[in-house]
Amino acid sequence: MSKMDNLRAMREAKFAANAKRASSTAGSAPTRKAAPVAPAAPRPSEATGSTDAPPATDEALCGHRNMSGRTCTREAGHAAKSHRYS
Repeated sequence: MSKMDNLRAMREAKFAANAKRASSTAGSAPTRKAAPVAPAAPRPSEATGSTDAPPATDEALCGHRNMSGRTCTREAGHAAKSHRYS
């Protein structure tokens, strides 16, 4: 047999195996369970203290995002040309 005949035979065997697998699982499809739901977070009461000011670390950072979603960890308005991602 030639190389092409071998490839054709392998492709047909793979197709037959996939068809057999699909027909055997079609009748017994597994049922999905509902995703677990986290309990609701308790609301902070007004008397516990003021949380008006966000954390200072978030404001002090540059915050530039690169294409992969990482953020720059240099200080805001840094003079360096490059960003430092983490």
